[in-house]
Amino acid sequence: MAAMAELISNSVQEMATNGQEPPVKYFSKGNDAGVLDAPVPLIEIPVVDLGLLTSPSTSAQELEKLKLALSSWGCFQVINHGMTSSFLDKIREVSKQFFAFPMEEKQKYSREADSIEGYGNDMILSDHQTVDWTDRLYLTISPEDQRKIKFWPENPKDFRETLHEYTVKLQETNDFLLRAMARSLNLEESCFLDQYGEQPLVTARFNFYPPCPRPDRILGVKPHADASAVTFLLQDKEVEGLQFLKDNEWFRVPIIPHALLVNVGDQVEIMSNGIFKSPVHRVVTNTQRERNTLAVFCIPESDNEIKPADQLISETRPSLYKKVKDYVSIYFQYYQQGKRPIEAVKI
Repeated sequence: MAAMAELISNSVQEMATNGQEPPVKYFSKGNDAGVLDAPVPLIEIPVVDLGLLTSPSTSAQELEKLKLALSSWGCFQVINHGMTSSFLDKIREVSKQFFAFPMEEKQKYSREADSIEGYGNDMILSDHQTVDWTDRLYLTISPEDQRKIKFWPENPKDFRETLHEYTVKLQETNDFLLRAMARSLNLEESCFLDQYGEQPLVTARFNFYPPCPRPDRILGVKPHADASAVTFLLQDKEVEGLQFLKDNEWFRVPIIPHALLVNVGDQVEIMSNGIFKSPVHRVVTNTQRERNTLAVFCIPESDNEIKPADQLISETRPSLYKKVKDYVSIYFQYYQQGKRPIEAVKI
């Protein structure tokens, strides 16, 4: 219970509400600490239309756009994904409602000290770790028999049903996109999906970023790339915060309320032999407004061997990565040390 009590006392939302000075562990270290809220340019990442990807007359052009987006930025905004704007707003609303509940209600879903699942914030794995200015609700979605329903809020009343409906749709979209990614590289359509597997791990992370008194020194999420194959982000409808790193420069991600932001993770970078880039990204804070987002991570089956597709290996482009299983298990060791986990599997 002591560990849980410490976790709850560290609620970022409570610190923000009470006007507490953030502890030193929240302050970023490194070269850019002190200028985290400096103005940065806006990305113009492609918007990919799933309707155009499925139409014979437009699919080739849209596939080329998808390939260019993933080989240059590693991300894109997807529209025509089969979910209405009103449904996306409903998901945003249940998230806002949950984080607005009194602390005692949220504490019913508190994560245990040795697990990321449930309500809480960063796991403290090192004395030197920089802690993110965010509270989270982290849930396993799939395989369904691995769901820990005790962490799924009963309030709002439609939370569970809404999240289930959303993630079923996202998993269909994920499968479609993995096929499209393979086609864009002239590979067998099932090439990436076969490595992804039939029992993938799908997790959801609801993120709440309260106003922060020191946006010049404190990040909502420290720089990282994802351990997933594909990540879907439902952005806050009004408040920006997500930034991507390209050529050692940070860029802001624009908000398109009816779009989903998609980025590939390290495991698709490995499968594509480095053609698709798993982008480094971070979340900045601001003093004025809270921000809510929902990230869904689609992660290959842990027993599956992830490796560069054979057709993407040649004399001129040798294999850049070792074969790897259960990439997520090595990921967190490196991530909390501030290192890029994918460096560990490069040849």
